[in-house]
Amino acid sequence: IEIESEPEEPVEVIPENSYRSELTNEWISLDIENQRPVAIMVDNEKTALDHYGLTQADIVYEMMNSTANGEVTRFMAIVKDWGSITRFGSIRSVRPTHFMLAPEYNAVLIHDGGPFYIKEYTGLPWINNLSGGFARIDNGKPREFTEYVTTGEVESRLNANGYDTEYNNYYPGPHWQFTDEKNPIDLSSAGDSISCTKIELPFPHNSSELAYDAASGTYLYSEYGRAHVDPENGNKQLAFTNVIIQCAECVQLDGNGYMQFNIMNRSGKGYYITGGNAIPITWEKGDALDITNYYDASGNEIILNTGKTYIGFVATYRWEELVIN
Repeated sequence: IEIESEPEEPVEVIPENSYRSELTNEWISLDIENQRPVAIMVDNEKTALDHYGLTQADIVYEMMNSTANGEVTRFMAIVKDWGSITRFGSIRSVRPTHFMLAPEYNAVLIHDGGPFYIKEYTGLPWINNLSGGFARIDNGKPREFTEYVTTGEVESRLNANGYDTEYNNYYPGPHWQFTDEKNPIDLSSAGDSISCTKIELPFPHNSSELAYDAASGTYLYSEYGRAHVDPENGNKQLAFTNVIIQCAECVQLDGNGYMQFNIMNRSGKGYYITGGNAIPITWEKGDALDITNYYDASGNEIILNTGKTYIGFVATYRWEELVIN
């Protein structure tokens, strides 16, 4: 009797001098395994478009920047391989919430100034930030839209400020859990799963949208009624494998519209979205050096698929306006 043997699992071939990124689970150069990322603040006024370099980000946060001006949003782009930056931005000011999030990755914040309220954060020992002084590029726009991070500037500025270029004692460890690429997360099997091929975020000023592209398995980002493209990288559209929508309390700090999301020692609700489906989740964050954890309905920490992640913060008073279909 001939006994059929089970087919052998293919052995994963590890690309030479590579490791799986702690931010995306993609193969990247082993040379930067211990390199800490940067968190670059990118202006999101229509005048600032087109954005340069954003497709090089591993994780992109988007949240309201001010309760004024139609609740305009701003991006915080987490970039591991900052040595490959040739032009990124335009960059703009930071808000207190970003100082609460960047340490979750041991990331150095890159921005141009910020309101008075950031002073209580800039002196903290686990906060490293680079404010202003980056390249100005004549693009025919007002000065506030002309500052970009360009080739070699991150390294030179980190060294000039005496900041660690590699993870230091304040690094909390990897932020995410990832599934094996051969067994991607399929949310459709979850009892509370809903189909999600389009997300309309309740951002009145720029009307951010993410549309699912089944061919690539990613959500393509658009705003201001058009695809968000990156002229620094072949006009590639901004795309994400994982999408997290996080509901949080927003407080206005003064009459100028400056605000922050209250996320320290807080919890809330949200959605995790991947592969054309969404599930409701909860989130919680402890103290300054604690990462934000996200959980499914059973209380299990969510597991991401390999690829880039978008995290959109939605104010509690806008939550009911979020559209997922």
